[in-house]
Amino acid sequence: MTECYEAGDALHGYRIRAEARKVSDPRVIAKSGRHKAQRIILTEKAGAVIERTLGGIK
Repeated sequence: MTECYEAGDALHGYRIRAEARKVSDPRVIAKSGRHKAQRIILTEKAGAVIERTLGGIK
């Protein structure tokens, strides 16, 4: 399993499980057109694992 530690590293998946000591309040962000998404920031010993990959990506 590849581990990412550098600033700017990204995870892309259908479902990502994340754990951290502190979690920010969710903020609504615009994606495209009417579609919206939520953004949270994890701090202090944050980690994430992709539980389900995106369909069509190999």
